[in-house]
Amino acid sequence: MSKDSQVRSVSLRQAFFDELGRREIERRTREDAERAQQEADNSRAMALYDTLAAEGDFLREKGLILDHTRYAVTLDHENFRLRAYFEDDKASVTSADKRNTASLSAAPRKQDTVDSVEAAVEVLAQYLADESF
Repeated sequence: MSKDSQVRSVSLRQAFFDELGRREIERRTREDAERAQQEADNSRAMALYDTLAAEGDFLREKGLILDHTRYAVTLDHENFRLRAYFEDDKASVTSADKRNTASLSAAPRKQDTVDSVEAAVEVLAQYLADESF
C-alpha cells in the first residue's frame, strides 16, 4: 500500500463527525455527573430538613422557623439565621446575625464546612448554643 492510498483513506468529513460524536458523549457524561451530584446534594439537604422537622416542639420552643430551598435548609430566628447549603458532597453551615439593621440581609458571622448530614446537625447545634436567648 502506497503512502498516497493511505492519505486518501482519511476523510475530513468522517473525522469531523467522529469528533462531534466524541464531544457529544463527553458533554452528556458531564451533564449526567452534574445532575447526579445535584440530586445527591438536594437529597442530603432534604435529609437534614427531615431530621430537624422531626423536632418541631424543640424548634418552636427556641423560636426557630425551619425552611428549605433546593440544596439549603435554614433555621430562622428573629435575631439570627442558621443555614446549611449542600454542594459537591459538602455542606457549608453558617450563622448570621439579623440584629444589625444596617444591611438588608443577614451577614454571616461564622462558617464551617462539613461532609455529612450528622456533622451539619452538630454544627447547627453549636451555633444555636452560641446564641443567647
